[in-house]
Amino acid sequence: MAESARQERAWVRAAQAGSASAVEALFRLHWANAYRAAYLVVHDGAAAEDIAQESFLAALRRLDRFDRSRPFGPWLHRIVVNRSIDWVRARQLRAETSLPDTFAIEHVSDLSDATVAALAELSPEHRAVIVLRHLLGYTPGEIAELLNLPRGTVNSRLRRGLDQLRETVA
Repeated sequence: MAESARQERAWVRAAQAGSASAVEALFRLHWANAYRAAYLVVHDGAAAEDIAQESFLAALRRLDRFDRSRPFGPWLHRIVVNRSIDWVRARQLRAETSLPDTFAIEHVSDLSDATVAALAELSPEHRAVIVLRHLLGYTPGEIAELLNLPRGTVNSRLRRGLDQLRETVA
């Protein structure tokens, strides 16, 4: 088992026992990817920050039910992505509009502006699987497990989402 995985498990155990420093360590370890995933699904910096924070708090509230034999990151990412999808759906129902968030784009600076804009045009379901696969490095099987979807649905969403991205960015 890798040293980082052992350290993460130790922090989870300590956090379950009430250690504030362990909670802080988990937050520092997972904040950037949680924010990044939320931003790339919702395409709104302030909302992404709120979603990432609320997701982390939700994970902490349910930490007593967390299976310590599994890694914490995928569990947190599942919460983040599901909350992000819910946020986008609610926003679509309210038919809100927003201005581009240039500050938030700096947080995903390894992506071109065109790619970030193209991601924003995808459905939240397509965005979620692309973010999990190509930006957070999960396998399609892991994504299926995280999002509680059949593997074929994940593969289909990946293919359709990537096809749309290619058309938009090309």
